[in-house]
Amino acid sequence: MRIGVPAEIKDHEDRVGLVPGSVRELTLRGHEVSVEAGAGHGIGISDADFEAAGAKIAAGPDAIWANSEMVIKVKEPLAVERKKLRPGQVLFTYLHLAPDLEQTKDLLASGATCIAYETVTSPTGALPLLTPMSEVAGRMAVQVGAHNLENANGGRGMLLGGVPGVAPAEVLILGGGVSGANAALIAIGMGADVTVMDRNIDVLRRLVAQHGTRIKTVFSTQHAIATHIATADLVIGTVLIPGAAAPKLVTRALLQTMKKGAVIVDVAIDQGGCTETSRATTHSNPTYVVDGVIHYCVANMPGGVARTSTFALNNATLPFALALADKGWKKALKDDRYLRDGLNIHAGKVTHPAVAAALGYPLEPAENALA
Repeated sequence: MRIGVPAEIKDHEDRVGLVPGSVRELTLRGHEVSVEAGAGHGIGISDADFEAAGAKIAAGPDAIWANSEMVIKVKEPLAVERKKLRPGQVLFTYLHLAPDLEQTKDLLASGATCIAYETVTSPTGALPLLTPMSEVAGRMAVQVGAHNLENANGGRGMLLGGVPGVAPAEVLILGGGVSGANAALIAIGMGADVTVMDRNIDVLRRLVAQHGTRIKTVFSTQHAIATHIATADLVIGTVLIPGAAAPKLVTRALLQTMKKGAVIVDVAIDQGGCTETSRATTHSNPTYVVDGVIHYCVANMPGGVARTSTFALNNATLPFALALADKGWKKALKDDRYLRDGLNIHAGKVTHPAVAAALGYPLEPAENALA
């Protein structure tokens, strides 16, 4: 199979779809891999590193998109990239379509087969290709939250862990899944007063078993959120419904009860955000203020630590990339129902139920696309 890896063009996005080790695995199996010149420079991977692994270097993106049977990326294609897609081509990347009607329209019009990392599942019900970036984003959320609590950044002027004689900051984490659990791990390590809310009591039990009395857990209800958000210094939103838009747990009315200079880090922004006042931001301009509350809503948070994120992501995506290349997309999806869950769009039709429901499109079951 001819596989292409374009350079990412989203703001401050230095991740790359394949690392040299992954390229080597593909080329050893007889596949042809082309990488856009400079695609890995932002994380210290040179064109020579890719060539040594067996890749061809393409001078620009046009050759990648025109000649590849499968394009492997990290972030969703931007409008200029979507115009380069064609019928029969496979796109394997993060898509996050539920809150993004324009992207969905363009992908449908392209006729391409679009497989989204974030909806590939596992036998345990986990999301194996989302998990590594959720781990990164959860840990980063505490770092950026602590940074924005500083006076120079408009925050309340609080040290997350306090000091002897001065209480630590109160951190409220909405959602105890992968991102939430990783956020809790770092926040506890920094000495914060940490509360995690979730509607799954088993998730809360697991967190208590891991952290003991260093963490507080609360079953999530509207009343509980309203009670705890009023005293929180840092709120980290991590709620996720696979493939669907995130629920708006923090309303504008609740926001107005928060302390001035408090911070919200909305990790769920890729799926539309879990705060009514959230809108996607960039690493170049990461924050804005509503009702005195700082909002950090960067839609590609892990891109801020692009080297760590790229290698973590490749560890997860490589087995699936190999299956798609070795078998072809159709047989790979027929053989693996969990990879089949990643099929979001095929030949002008929406094939994932959560995306169809979120955007009002008729659903074409993935099984029909494989028939």
